[in-house]
Amino acid sequence: MTPAQLRLIMPKAPAPWLDALCVTAPKWGIDTALREAHFVAQLAHESVQFTRLEENLNYSAKRLLEVWPRRFPFASEAARYANNPEKLANRVYAGRLGNGLEESGDGWRYRGRGPIQITGRANYKAAGDAVGIDLVATPEAVIRPVVGCDVAGWFWQSRKLNKYADLDNIRTITMLVNGGSNGLEDRRSWLAAAKTILRIP
Repeated sequence: MTPAQLRLIMPKAPAPWLDALCVTAPKWGIDTALREAHFVAQLAHESVQFTRLEENLNYSAKRLLEVWPRRFPFASEAARYANNPEKLANRVYAGRLGNGLEESGDGWRYRGRGPIQITGRANYKAAGDAVGIDLVATPEAVIRPVVGCDVAGWFWQSRKLNKYADLDNIRTITMLVNGGSNGLEDRRSWLAAAKTILRIP
């Protein structure tokens, strides 16, 4: 996998991210064409070709009722958090993923970032320990190319996704990356593009 190949797959991606991806992927066992193709497909979808590196939490009240019906069962409650990303993050991520209570600010501090969108204090701590950077103290470092790609590689390895890439099982990989099948068809499109450029039958 070379930056030139990645440019053909993801033409909108900034060059520093393509360079970093080629350097960091092999460290995490992403070292065959099929593993690379699956890795690239997931990152291309999650980060919109490395152009969206922080979670978008700017939701209307109507959308909050659709996305988080359990947390916002009433329109009046959703309206209090609508179009307020920081307040919303602190509410929806409070008390889980290693985060403190809503008033701690952890939800916003450890919101989804980087090409794989890691979320929550516990994931930032684990990723930081793995890559040798204190990401609990400096969570914004995940949006820097080398750190972000290294963290994505750690996430990939920690979920044993190479095993499913070897089986060409995009559905299971998507489930383990996203928690569901969100964006599966888009991920399939990225995978097809990556396979073409990386010359995988």
